[in-house]
Amino acid sequence: MAEAISDRQVVAVLRPFVRACGPMLDALRESDPFGLQARAADDLAGVESGLKAKLIHGVTSVKVPGTAAWARMTGYDRSSWWMNRVGRFTALLTSIPGLGGALADRLPVQDALGAASQGLLLCAIAGEYGVTDVGTRVRLIAWVLFEREIDADLAAGRHAEHDEAAEANEAAKLTEELRESEKKHGKATVKAAGRTLWRLGRGLLGITGELEKRPRGNLFHRALGMLPVVGAAGDYLGERSGLRVVWKRAHGWLTEHAPPATAPR
Repeated sequence: MAEAISDRQVVAVLRPFVRACGPMLDALRESDPFGLQARAADDLAGVESGLKAKLIHGVTSVKVPGTAAWARMTGYDRSSWWMNRVGRFTALLTSIPGLGGALADRLPVQDALGAASQGLLLCAIAGEYGVTDVGTRVRLIAWVLFEREIDADLAAGRHAEHDEAAEANEAAKLTEELRESEKKHGKATVKAAGRTLWRLGRGLLGITGELEKRPRGNLFHRALGMLPVVGAAGDYLGERSGLRVVWKRAHGWLTEHAPPATAPR
C-alpha cells in the first residue's frame, strides 16, 4: 500500500509551483502585456487628434489584461475571461498525451499536465480576487484540486524545514524557458509557454497520488479518451469540464477568503 502523502509534502511541491506561476501571470495581468495601448499610441502618432482618440478608445475597450475595459470588469468577470481564454490554451496542451489513447492515460503525464493547467488557472483567478501571497494560493490549490485543508502557517512556509533559497531556485528552474524567450524575443512565445507548462507538470510529480483527485471530465470523456487518436478530443473535453469545476470551487473558496476590499462584486 502506498504511503500517504502528508500536508507538508504537498506544500513543499506547491510553493515553488505557485512562485513559478505568479510572476508570469502578474506581468500578463498588470502591465499591458499585449502592448495594445502602447502600440495604439505609436501607430496613430500622425492621425488627427479627434480620430486618434476614438481609435485608441476602440483598442483599449477590448477586454484583455492591461486595458481600461479590463480594469472596469469585476473580479468574477475577469476570472471568467481567464477560464475561457487561458483555459482553452492549457486544456489543449494538456490533451496532447491523449493522442496515445489508453497507453498515455496509464501514465502520470495526463494528471501532471492537467493539475499544472488547473493550478495555473487558479493562480490567475486568485490574483483577480486580490489574493497574491504564496501561502494562500497554496491553500486554494490544495483545497480545490485535492480537497485538503492546509494549515495557514504551514502553507506560508513558517516551519523549521522550510528552505527559502531552495524553493526560489526550484521556481526559477520551472520558468527558465520563459525567461530565455523574453530575453530573445522580448516576450514569452507560445512554444516557451507550452514547455513551461510541461515543466510545471513535472514539478508536481512528487505528489502523483494527489493528482488523481483533481476535477476531471465525466465517464463519456474518459471513455472517449481511451481511444487512439480521437482520445485527444475526449481528453480536451474532459479537461475543459474539469476547469469549469475548478473555477466554480475557486469562486466559492475565494469569496470566503479573499480580502474584503478586492472580493468580486
